[in-house]
Amino acid sequence: MRVGAGESKSQFWQRMVTLMLALTLMMPVLFMGLPDFKTAHAETKPLAAPVVVIPVHHTVENGLYNFLERAFREAEEMNALHIVLDINTFGGRIDSAQEIGQLIKNSPVPTIAYIRGKAISAGSYIALNAEQIAMEPGSSIGAAAIVDITGNEIEDTKAISTWSGLMKGAAEMRGRNSQIAEAMVDKNVGVTMPEIGRIVPKGEIVTLTSQEALKVGYAETIAASLDEVVKFIGGENHPLITMELTVAERIARFVTEPWVATLLLLIGIAGVAVEIFVPGFGLPGILGVLGFGLYFFGHYIAGFAGAEDIALFVAGIILLFLEIFVSSFGILGILGALCLFSGVVLSAYNKQMAAWSLGIAFVLAVVIVVIVIRIFRHRGVWNRFILSEKLTAEEGYVSASSRKELLGQTGHALTPLRPAGTAVFGEERVDVVTSGDFIPAGRTVKVVQVDGSRIVVKEMKE
Repeated sequence: MRVGAGESKSQFWQRMVTLMLALTLMMPVLFMGLPDFKTAHAETKPLAAPVVVIPVHHTVENGLYNFLERAFREAEEMNALHIVLDINTFGGRIDSAQEIGQLIKNSPVPTIAYIRGKAISAGSYIALNAEQIAMEPGSSIGAAAIVDITGNEIEDTKAISTWSGLMKGAAEMRGRNSQIAEAMVDKNVGVTMPEIGRIVPKGEIVTLTSQEALKVGYAETIAASLDEVVKFIGGENHPLITMELTVAERIARFVTEPWVATLLLLIGIAGVAVEIFVPGFGLPGILGVLGFGLYFFGHYIAGFAGAEDIALFVAGIILLFLEIFVSSFGILGILGALCLFSGVVLSAYNKQMAAWSLGIAFVLAVVIVVIVIRIFRHRGVWNRFILSEKLTAEEGYVSASSRKELLGQTGHALTPLRPAGTAVFGEERVDVVTSGDFIPAGRTVKVVQVDGSRIVVKEMKE
């Protein structure tokens, strides 16, 4: 910068100092109006951040947890804006629901449960763990009493106390009335809900409709569609991604169902046993291998079975095969059965349930195998070790040539017959026997009986 015309150096430097002082005084004012870029970035995610929808349908079981674990992990990797749990279930396994609830609580991505239809039993626990709950008109939540496999309520006080404690904890964590959650599990609690003018007496289990849940604080909004849920969480301008089960996960969820696992074990045991004891068909053996293969494949994909469990099972099959052809006084058979049993049980999530499934499958398989063996017993493997053919003359089997042509002929004893000896008929020497009499050499004899190679003679009196 040069000094202007008519301006002295002292005036120039005076003007520069004044300008610098003015800029210094204005700096705070200028930056006060600017946004905090760090804060703005932390509070607002880019529009590319998706809203991830994860379906929680059908039965709550082991395979569902593994699917949700993958879905939550991928949502976090995508830096998702929100996770929407699309819930419609009548419940299922409590232990699986507990693991899923822990997964939701630990998620760094915000969660909202959208109940479409039913969130019953274990489904209600999953919903209560989400940060927010949205419900479709006509949907319901609750009825979380513990039931057995036949649908009858369990009266085990310890089990009820544990489950109601989990439900209360989930409700308290999200600022909801915990007594309502407890009354969803334990019919001996009872609860008063003045917000809806309803009293649930002892002896009844609580179930809330969508409107009731909204009024008592068990839902934040009622949404007629998924789009309304997305709008409620402020994600209408963000991409919507729905997570789907892979083919392997679908198989795993289906196979790990207790009744399916029992059926596969039945097919496996019966198929292999029939192929061993009544060989030649091929189809039972193929079905048996497929049954065991699907059982272990599903449990492996679900994360329950390891390579060592499968190896243990294969070793059991090999030992059982060896027992059939190698004499081991039952040692190989016992070891094989133990390996097979251990492989099946250790590969399952619930060891007790797996043991029951294996026991039921084994009993039914024995019945099937016995029936098949009775029908096809002529093809049994034991026929390889038993001589079943009859060596009859009608079949052409003879032990020696028959001398029927000698019957009635006469000759003389060449040696004394006591009672066996040798006689001559014409020019032929023949071994003969008497009926027990002694005949000296040189006496005349007559053939009275021929039985194969046994020729019976009698002395001819002169």
